[in-house]
Amino acid sequence: MPDHLVPAGVELCEAYGDTGPEAAACLFPSEQAVVRGSSEERRREFTTVRGCARRALARLGIPPEPLVPQVSGAPRWPRGAVGSMTHCPGYRAAVVAPAGTYASLGIDAEPAEPLPAAVAGRLLPGAGHPAADALRATLGPPADRLVFCAMEASYKAFSPWLGRRHGIRDFVVSVTGDGSFRGVAPGRRHRFEGRWAVRSGYLVAAVCLTAEDWSGPLSEGVSPGSGWQEAVM
Repeated sequence: MPDHLVPAGVELCEAYGDTGPEAAACLFPSEQAVVRGSSEERRREFTTVRGCARRALARLGIPPEPLVPQVSGAPRWPRGAVGSMTHCPGYRAAVVAPAGTYASLGIDAEPAEPLPAAVAGRLLPGAGHPAADALRATLGPPADRLVFCAMEASYKAFSPWLGRRHGIRDFVVSVTGDGSFRGVAPGRRHRFEGRWAVRSGYLVAAVCLTAEDWSGPLSEGVSPGSGWQEAVM
């Protein structure tokens, strides 16, 4: 069944909590090492979201491989695939796609609750506040949290290219009530679009950058050790 949150060719797998089949995923030794000494809650979410990713990758015919976080925190994806993962209390999700079709993906999920005022003031500068104010009167979901969610998904999609030179606050997004948003990457050189949805009490936003439109711009100036080139080759 088509999912309007992601376009054709992108596989999305979700889990609500850690009780479904995704929670039974077996971690590779290198993945186990990442969460050794972590809390039980951290180990569960780490395992379940990788179960989601493996299930989505299987739909592309890609066998399980370790999905170990890199220095940036994003996982290294199997050769020939791009992807993104997200988790928050009670929800985990992963999106994957063939690297020949998509250059980069970003997904983020947040509980459909208002951001604390201090957090909103720190993370939603400039265009973030007008977008939130305009939506607050017409949308059911908390608009400030929705803007934040869209910014985070945008950052995840672009961070392999941008590296650590920029953060979430460097992205400007404008969210509309039809389930879409428009964004501007740092430096205002690149404009892009994304989608958002409310799913069982969670806000989920996704940015899917096609290889046809983005492989050139994204690969310009990428350092060999950034991880992005290795992920899409």
